[in-house]
Amino acid sequence: MRVVVQRATSASVTVEGEVVGSLPGPGLVVLVGVTHDDTEADAARLADKVWTLRILADERSAEQEGAPLLVVSQFTLYADTRKGRRPSWNAAAPRPVSEPLVEAFVAALRARGAHVETGVFGAMMQVALVNDGPMTLVLDTDS
Repeated sequence: MRVVVQRATSASVTVEGEVVGSLPGPGLVVLVGVTHDDTEADAARLADKVWTLRILADERSAEQEGAPLLVVSQFTLYADTRKGRRPSWNAAAPRPVSEPLVEAFVAALRARGAHVETGVFGAMMQVALVNDGPMTLVLDTDS
C-alpha cells in the first residue's frame, strides 16, 4: 500500500460537477494506492501512521489537532514508467482487492476518531487543494 500525504489549508474532490468530499478546515489530503499483496493490517498500520504523523504546525499530528482528512483512491500511485512512454498499471491491485482495502484504511482512521471525507472509488475525480508549506510525503507499507 502506498499513500501520498499532503498538508492542505483547503481541499475538495468533485465527481460529475458535484463536490463529494472536502476538508472542512486545514488538514490532510491522502491519496491511497493498493498493490496485489496488501492486507487489512497494512491499511490499519498506514492509517495509524498518517493519523499520528507530526507534520502540522508546531510538529503536531492530525490526531493531536483533530485535523480532518480527505482520502482519495488513486491506483496511479503504482504506475511503472521504467519502459517507454506509456505507464504500466500491472502493480496496481484490481478493484475487488483495492476497494475493500481503501475502505479499510478509511474505517481505521475513523475508528481512531478522525473526521474523514472521501472521493468516489473508481470515478473520474477532480481534486483541488491548496498545499500548505508545501508539505508532501510518500509512505509505503514498509515506511
